[in-house]
Amino acid sequence: MRPRSPITGRGLFSGTGLVITALAATVVALLVPLWSYAGGQGPAGANVLSARTVATPYGPLSARDRDFVTKVRLAGLWELPAGELAQRKGTTPAVRAAGQHLVDGHTSLDAHVRTVATQLGLALPNEPNAQQREWLATLRTAKGQDFDRAFAGLLRLAHGRVFSLVAEVRAGTQNSLVRDLADDANATVLDHIKVLEATGYVDFAQLAEDLAVPATPVPTPSEVDPGAAVPVAPSPGGTPALPPAAASPPPATSSP
Repeated sequence: MRPRSPITGRGLFSGTGLVITALAATVVALLVPLWSYAGGQGPAGANVLSARTVATPYGPLSARDRDFVTKVRLAGLWELPAGELAQRKGTTPAVRAAGQHLVDGHTSLDAHVRTVATQLGLALPNEPNAQQREWLATLRTAKGQDFDRAFAGLLRLAHGRVFSLVAEVRAGTQNSLVRDLADDANATVLDHIKVLEATGYVDFAQLAEDLAVPATPVPTPSEVDPGAAVPVAPSPGGTPALPPAAASPPPATSSP
């Protein structure tokens, strides 16, 4: 006869089985998230930490991280040409010096962001967005001091918006590559803010009003393939001032 508990009268073995089952379920519940975080493949073969965060060898990559990488690239695609315009069209040494800082800073920062995108397998844009193209068109047609004012105002507004994003990303990202890029972007953007303000053409009252208006959202590439680059061919009809985002050289066997 199966032994019974002196208290309940139920079988001891059946009670022990329930305890063991409960403990096993607890262990599974604890281990499954850890296994997923470490890169385990789920039923669908997806290596996903959450709906919008993916695992990479450099730490979790969030949607905000991807948005930040995209915006760093976009910034260089229009701010570097704007800096070149300032070098040619600026009416004062301070405006031309600000243009030189933009060219130097975004040449270096763009090389960094393309390296990061390659390591994370992120697609990058190869031309400015619609608003940035409008800003460049304004600078191309402006002359004299009108150019100086437009250059200082537009570039200071753009840098003010991205400066707060850099701080948020740097404070919260779990990805080491994004963290390093944020450090680089922080130094570059702060330098540009200072030289733009040194032109004497920044209208701070207008700047405060403009910064209070939410910026137009920038589409973020949704596909992420950690460890594999996703080249993006340049759009037809225009040659970007910065190198294309394609990270991999063409195969040696490709025809000319």
